[in-house]
Amino acid sequence: MSGAPMMALALAAFCPLAQGADWFARIEPAPARELWIASGFATAHFDSDKNLNGRNTGIGAEYRFRGDAALTAGSFHNSDGEYSNYAGALWQPFAIGPVRLGAVIAGFNGYPHMRDGGWFPAIIPVATIEYKRFGVNLGFVPSLKDRLYGGVSVQLKFKLLE
Repeated sequence: MSGAPMMALALAAFCPLAQGADWFARIEPAPARELWIASGFATAHFDSDKNLNGRNTGIGAEYRFRGDAALTAGSFHNSDGEYSNYAGALWQPFAIGPVRLGAVIAGFNGYPHMRDGGWFPAIIPVATIEYKRFGVNLGFVPSLKDRLYGGVSVQLKFKLLE
């Protein structure tokens, strides 16, 4: 199954949790103060025959300063087995039931076939579900020729402060 249908199927799986919630809603941009600590990623690559690293261990942080926006940064071992860093902004203006929808606009480094490991910008669609102090980010990473290998990435997170 390709990336877009797989993400739609994953989002549909969460819909039973939306009892009593509006099916599709705009997330209010009201001020917020939430600090999350995040894991690295578990990635199911589209090119599964290339022996890529799907256990992208690492650590990150996410600071939600508005209901629909957060800043994010972290480090992880990427699909090529190299050390990478990221920093950016997460914008999720919509929700389907309890699932927030949007994208992260971030800079990444450490990928040897992309700008010789230097920094590059990326936009990655992200769906998030949170329950009390626990959350999951689901990202759809597009492939870029033989420079970046795409897949669906899952990141766990825990809310430290509210």
